[in-house]
Amino acid sequence: MKTNKSKVTKVMFIKEGIIKCFFTEDNDKEYILEFLGKGKILGEIEFIRKITCLCNIEATTDVTVYAIAPIYFSKLIKKDIKLNNLLIYVFAERIINTSSRASYQQLYTIEHSLGKLLELQSKQEIAFSKEDMASYLGVTIRSLNRTLKNLSK
Repeated sequence: MKTNKSKVTKVMFIKEGIIKCFFTEDNDKEYILEFLGKGKILGEIEFIRKITCLCNIEATTDVTVYAIAPIYFSKLIKKDIKLNNLLIYVFAERIINTSSRASYQQLYTIEHSLGKLLELQSKQEIAFSKEDMASYLGVTIRSLNRTLKNLSK
């Protein structure tokens, strides 16, 4: 699996917009872990664990972030109990979301998962490319197109 081997230069809090967080596999196919939006944090895991970047990120809409230098973030972690509580909440939320998504993809058909993704797109008033939808669902574009065709019947 290919990963971005760079070090985190900033910890970022998303003020607005949507960012996709993804892996690029050895066959150059993307697998989207999640879409991150307002209030989400980027780079904190790599900073806390002192590791290189786990995955790639790319803005899917116009994005505004608050970027914090690692040295300042380190000071905040040591002093600010509210930030620590926020980080614990974020980590717990990610575990829940990842577990739910994994079980959901195992237990439900692609039609059902795609329906939920389309519903989310509609609620959030955003549009994902077919490539991003397929990468997020872990299927090929061909499978996605076939499923979209079946849903429109």
